[in-house]
Amino acid sequence: MTGEQLVRRLTAIFAADVAGYSRLTGIDEEGTHVRLKEHLRILIDPEIATHRGHIVKNTGDGFLVEFNSVVDALRCAVDIQRGMADRNADVPPNDRIEFRIGINIGDVIEDSGDIFGEGVNVAARLEAIAEPGGICISDDAHRQVRDKLDIVFDDAGEQNLKNIARPVRVFRVVDRVATVRQKPALALPGKPSIAVLPFQNLSADPEQEYFADGIVEDITMALSRFRWLFVIARNSSFTYKGRAVDVKQVGRELGVRYVLEGSVRRAGNRIRIAGQLIDAETGAHLWADRFDGALADMFDLQDHVTSSVVGAIAPKLQHAEITRAGRKPTENLDAYDYYLRGLAKARRWTKDANKEALQLFCKAIELDPSLAPAYGMAAWCYVRRKAHGWMIEGVKERAEATRLARKAVHLGGDDPVALCMGGYALAFVAHKFDDAADYMDRGLAINPNLAQAWMFSSWLRIWRGEPDLALDHVAHAMRLSPLDPNTFGMHGATAYAHFLASRYDMASSWAEKAMRDNPTFLLAICISAASNALAGRLEPAQADMARALACDPDLHASNLRDLAPFRRAEDFAAFAKGLRKAGLPG
Repeated sequence: MTGEQLVRRLTAIFAADVAGYSRLTGIDEEGTHVRLKEHLRILIDPEIATHRGHIVKNTGDGFLVEFNSVVDALRCAVDIQRGMADRNADVPPNDRIEFRIGINIGDVIEDSGDIFGEGVNVAARLEAIAEPGGICISDDAHRQVRDKLDIVFDDAGEQNLKNIARPVRVFRVVDRVATVRQKPALALPGKPSIAVLPFQNLSADPEQEYFADGIVEDITMALSRFRWLFVIARNSSFTYKGRAVDVKQVGRELGVRYVLEGSVRRAGNRIRIAGQLIDAETGAHLWADRFDGALADMFDLQDHVTSSVVGAIAPKLQHAEITRAGRKPTENLDAYDYYLRGLAKARRWTKDANKEALQLFCKAIELDPSLAPAYGMAAWCYVRRKAHGWMIEGVKERAEATRLARKAVHLGGDDPVALCMGGYALAFVAHKFDDAADYMDRGLAINPNLAQAWMFSSWLRIWRGEPDLALDHVAHAMRLSPLDPNTFGMHGATAYAHFLASRYDMASSWAEKAMRDNPTFLLAICISAASNALAGRLEPAQADMARALACDPDLHASNLRDLAPFRRAEDFAAFAKGLRKAGLPG
């Protein structure tokens, strides 16, 4: 094509894409695609048409639009983000489709219906640095709109954008309406508080993602051992995985003063861990460093990172305490590598993933018979098999679960994961409730920031017939992990505690919340059925029972204790009575 055939013009360019789209499709490819198309059809396309925009092209998870007026472009962007905030209001944070939008005004080249040039490139780079649900605009665009729209901007200063020769001054849109819709910020605890965000995996091999996650888990666990620190649970921190984040927003949503973020690069036998500690209230960087070494020195590197972070928060902390915090469960990297892989599988709530996790934990035990948390997690896999009706040889599998749990608590006298997971398995599978309480209390004394342990402790108190204590423990779990993907387990425990206290309306309400997050959570479905039945609401109780039997056709009154091992006869009798009224087969 000759120069005379090129068409140039000045236009407003609007670039958008979905934040963390690869992560969303990895979780649910078809569902994410369907939801994205629905957002485009119902909200995005009509808004673009209303504001006189022209869609140049769709880019899979994004789109490029041009407007004759940058005022129209920005109005459209704000309306889209407000509309998406409304559509995401009842969606769990980890499942939300959120757009990032960049707007620029510049010279473009038109060719065959597409547009090219630096004006387009700048818009795309602005979109890349916008936070999920956010809008970034260039200085050129800002000059055109600053006196025409009632919109507040945050001057982000000059930014070096990828593949753009000169720095670009960037403005972020502060939408006061969207801010009002946000949940109120959580109050800061009365002691230093921190969230360790997922570290970015910079390795060439995407399969090493579990490795980066494992490092974050170890740092979180090490920090959690300090009783004077309030550490957000890994499950809540990982809701930000794959997302561009604003640390101030993270601080508000999680209720923490400090945020640690970083990256891991593993190449051959070398590893680099980089981290930075940020004040979530001011955005100030308090500390940053990187650590290089051989793969064999991985634990020493993690110790160094942990020591540096803790030292930045409390310089007077004694070195001996830092050293104790950095203890690792094993020095056998091969065994620990299998343990990390098992953790990654165990967080997927499917029968096949649970089977794979059990195999990986057993492999870790084979390589290092002293690895206490691997025994605890293996026992937990059997807990899940029992709870879901996945056991094939019940007597044999229950005996193996009990053996693994006993081994976990015996070897892991100072390991909170081994004590809590092993202890809960002893309660749920072997009905050793008092032993379980001793082990779990010891684990929580060692690490009072382990949200998962507080949740399981609440379930233990339910089986022991202690509803008030169960509510205290589950409330603590929810505060430590306010965005936990497993919140349904906490809601379910709350429902059972209210049921034991004969508060059937409260029980059914919390059960509904649990079922909303996990529609196949059998314990929640059953407590909903029993609560509705005992409250005289037979129609919804029968619907719940039909749903429960669809999840587990083998559920009968004769095997009900496999699902709910209440120690007190009166608790089991009330539960069974409610389910029989709802239609549970004998």
